Amino acid sequence: MKNIIIAGPSRTGKSTLAKRINDELGYFAIALDKLVATFGGAYPQLDIRLNWDREKTTDNLAPFLGHFLGMFSSADGCGLLPYSHGAVNGNRFVMEGGYFDFDKIAPILKTYGINKLKDSFLLIGLVQSKKTVGELVSDFKKYDTESDWTYGFSDDDLREISEDVISYSRFMTDHLTKYGFTIYDISNDRDQVLDSIVNDIKTKLEL
Repeated sequence: MKNIIIAGPSRTGKSTLAKRINDELGYFAIALDKLVATFGGAYPQLDIRLNWDREKTTDNLAPFLGHFLGMFSSADGCGLLPYSHGAVNGNRFVMEGGYFDFDKIAPILKTYGINKLKDSFLLIGLVQSKKTVGELVSDFKKYDTESDWTYGFSDDDLREISEDVISYSRFMTDHLTKYGFTIYDISNDRDQVLDSIVNDIKTKLEL
């Protein structure tokens, strides 16, 4: 069975979906936000920081992600490459986040024998391209908890973030489509869309 990558802008349900996959399918969930925070604390000289300069963070994180994904996933997703002998057959992970630049990651994966992402991973893209800025601001204010980085932001700050989310959703839709991701728009009926994604995954994995 293949490992899973969930990519998309902030607040599109990536963490929620990864938790569902962990609970229902037993995949170990890896959050890119936590990796970014770890790099930021341990290696500040690498300029990999959370909620700072997304483009620079994404660029600087790409080599690590390329080698991580290549090391732990062979062409059939089982981690059986000669130099990934530490991987355990049967171990599976789902990695979710927004800091993916596959233009930089893909060439690194080729050195591990992974020529096409879709041949080695289940690829899921989550976007919100149908919501207005006002609707996103309302969602932030309604659903934010203290664990969310946008918690307590002013309406003006939330509006600026929402404008970025919409713009980035359009960019990510094009970028992820280029690399074979199945795109799901969770602008409406989010819970139903997430249910359908889990069912799609089970079908693709023949579970």
